[in-house]
Amino acid sequence: MKPSRLLSPLTLSLFTATVAVTSLTASIQAQAATDAMPSGEHSTQDVDITQPIKALDKLTSLQQDEKLDMTIPEFQHFTTSNGVPVIFFQTNQLPIVDVDLRFNAGSARDESIRKGGFGLASMVAGQLTKGTKQLDETEYATAAEQLGIELTSAAYKDQFAVRLRSLSDDEQLTPALQLMNSVVNEPRFDPKVLERSKAQQILGLKQMQQNPSYVASTTFNKALYDTHPYAHSSYGEVDSIGKINVADLKRFHDTYLVAENASLSLTGDLSLEQAKQVAETLTKDLPKGKPAPQLPTPKPLQRSKWVHVDFDSDQTSVMIGQQGYRIQPDQASIQQNTEFAIGNDVLAGSGFHSRLMGKVRKDLGYTYGIYGSMTPMQVNGPYTIRFSSRNEVADDAIKATLDTIDKTVAEGISTEEFELTKESLINSYPMGFSSNAGINGMLGMLNFNQLPDTYITEYIQRVEKTGLQQVNDTLKQTLTPDKLLIVTVGQPDIASDSVLKKYQ
Repeated sequence: MKPSRLLSPLTLSLFTATVAVTSLTASIQAQAATDAMPSGEHSTQDVDITQPIKALDKLTSLQQDEKLDMTIPEFQHFTTSNGVPVIFFQTNQLPIVDVDLRFNAGSARDESIRKGGFGLASMVAGQLTKGTKQLDETEYATAAEQLGIELTSAAYKDQFAVRLRSLSDDEQLTPALQLMNSVVNEPRFDPKVLERSKAQQILGLKQMQQNPSYVASTTFNKALYDTHPYAHSSYGEVDSIGKINVADLKRFHDTYLVAENASLSLTGDLSLEQAKQVAETLTKDLPKGKPAPQLPTPKPLQRSKWVHVDFDSDQTSVMIGQQGYRIQPDQASIQQNTEFAIGNDVLAGSGFHSRLMGKVRKDLGYTYGIYGSMTPMQVNGPYTIRFSSRNEVADDAIKATLDTIDKTVAEGISTEEFELTKESLINSYPMGFSSNAGINGMLGMLNFNQLPDTYITEYIQRVEKTGLQQVNDTLKQTLTPDKLLIVTVGQPDIASDSVLKKYQ
């Protein structure tokens, strides 16, 4: 397979833009000195700063409006001998290989092993890289350091990931893969190391509880998901961490880190045949196991609700949101997600173009930043809007936020906002392919969620073909202003006639 050279048109465009910007000052100065003067003559008059700068009309590089030319990677699919699906992208530009092995095994599975065992998945992830059956903690750390690799593991709500980055030459890659294989299949789970890790985790949780943003996040999830597995933090809780033991770790590992729950993505300096060998090395020792059961569907709120946590702080941390949507592989759902992304970028994007940033920060000065995002997961993930505001204006900031949401959902976004956001999303999309790690992260998400390649390869086409009415309809269908959860953490001055009072 001939290696693709990613983003060469984009790189050229960025270089052209850089040159144009760099020369802008010089062009303005030169033109200002020679406006309306014959060639070769010099002006002795002062520049009239009330007149337009003619040099801007002559910067042809700024007038180009050519369609973005982007090379989308070609992905290859195959399956290992024990049934693990693999997605592979070959790129030979750097002598590096990125590996992403994921399991359907996040913190949502904690209580399936131990009742109230919140933080179990996270603890398993932490212990994987603290020794194998052959290597104790110190020996393992030495081996990883000598190989010069990055080998990490992490647990999320409904995913468990083990990742490797290594040089691609055999002397480095072969022992790195063997070490990763041992980490996944033969963890040490040393009782002494576990006790130390639990103490560190408990200390970390106590420190995080001093952060109002963290308190707001955990309070929001518990109020939004109630008894659902998504209700609890992946980090666990102070009371639950201390109860976890080695037997719990082993049971979680043996139940969920199996071939039936696994998916693998590879990106880097490998041939297809080498990629197949890498995949076999990493998965051949995985027990077949059983697929994790489908997570239950959470019940959404039936009316808006306000939850307050008193916290000694000059500012109030605020989270506003609802249950959103789940990841689905059909084209209609994928298109709808794209439509919502456009509308939400106008409403709550992180840039100054968004309505919430313009209203709550720029116009009213209530916060330094406000943004909202959707986190789709195996079942309905959360949609959240976050910001912090001074206690004395927090109530007004919340009202302004709710009013902006109401107006946007009711009236929709404008044609100008729509076109600007589409162009911004299209032009920023290639940055996701600017590194091997970025590409492999996309592939890992794609493979784990069993999404078609078109989810990535036809993103720009989906944005381009989306219409304004589709976006506004999707906003109305997705956001429910009369069923929002509002969480405040701090000491806000709540007016007697505040809208929050009716949500208590």
